[in-house]
Amino acid sequence: MASPLRAALLTAGLAMIGFGTYGLLNDAYITAPADVLVWAFGALLLHDGLWVPLLCLAGAYLARGPVLRGWLTVTAAVTAVGLPAVLRAGDDHGNPSLLPLPYLRNWLLVLAATALVALAVRLVRRWRHGTGPVRRPAAREERPAPPEDRS
Repeated sequence: MASPLRAALLTAGLAMIGFGTYGLLNDAYITAPADVLVWAFGALLLHDGLWVPLLCLAGAYLARGPVLRGWLTVTAAVTAVGLPAVLRAGDDHGNPSLLPLPYLRNWLLVLAATALVALAVRLVRRWRHGTGPVRRPAAREERPAPPEDRS
């Protein structure tokens, strides 16, 4: 049986899908809704078929721990969204309002801020679990001495 929260989230999600579909089919500015659906399906395939598996493999082989993996996931998403603006900065074709911001600086600031948040989360986790930077050696198990040979 689904919890009430899960049922409410499912209902809200289905309502948003219905609203989006209604808008897609009835918006006067969208002249080819089938093209939008093809683009959305392609984006879904690219995301679930390529992007997520590559990200999971990179996280599994390159990063240890959930905080670093989470930060790498955020970094990859921010880079995927922001890289086009970073690469086109200064390419305004005579229109200075086209890309008016320092996108490279802002992208680096976002990466630095998210790295600081990840570092803070990691430090708080270490502090809460009592595994600070100095690790205590594990207690050695004492074995009884072997019996003397009296032959």
